[in-house]
Amino acid sequence: MDEVFRALADPTRRYLLDQLHEQNGQTLAELCARLVMTRQSATQHLAVLEAANLVATVRRGREKLHYLNPVPLHEMQERWIDKFEQPRLRTLSALKRRAEETMSDRPTFVYVTYIESTPEQVWAALTDADITARYWGHANVSDWQPGSRWQHVRTDGSGVADVTGTVVESAPPRRLVTTWDGEDDSSQVTFEIERFHEIVRLTVTHENLTERDRAEAASGWAAVLANLKTLLETGRVLSQAPWTMDR
Repeated sequence: MDEVFRALADPTRRYLLDQLHEQNGQTLAELCARLVMTRQSATQHLAVLEAANLVATVRRGREKLHYLNPVPLHEMQERWIDKFEQPRLRTLSALKRRAEETMSDRPTFVYVTYIESTPEQVWAALTDADITARYWGHANVSDWQPGSRWQHVRTDGSGVADVTGTVVESAPPRRLVTTWDGEDDSSQVTFEIERFHEIVRLTVTHENLTERDRAEAASGWAAVLANLKTLLETGRVLSQAPWTMDR
């Protein structure tokens, strides 16, 4: 949390976050075009934001794309703002609202969180029906083999699946790719699980969202990942999180 506060203390870094909120998935050149500074200086500021987990990067060919990661801001809000029940002080809310994309071939949302756990435990937390029911409010049900179907089933006993899709890629405990099918289109979610020193880095990339679903995904993933992290680290959940993309 200290790194987040230090990163936000600099006006240039706050401006960079504003620019990524306005247009997510920018290259270094695109960000430098809006700043009166050298590429080296911009790179140093972005490195601080990455270290604080406020910015995530994804390579697409030769380009390195930068994405706003709202998870630390969500955690900050729960710890320092919601804790004191002062909604009017939610000065970070703009950074949590949906991020607009101008290029459809770029990931719509990229989220990164660090969890004190193991890759095997994180994998189980994403694929075990009973565990997902605890922190997500829906049970993820499948045999998780490539080509198999999966369902995001309500936990109220109705058996209703609010989301269904196909397992595109399954490489436990490192990588899981699934489609989230809608009536006319489908989006794709990729979970990448990596060891990071003694902890785990979880990157969630949600691509090809419709305009209708973007705002819901922006707040939804932040809440789900915060709940997942808390469950694995403490054995409890922050709150019941019944969020789903009701396609």
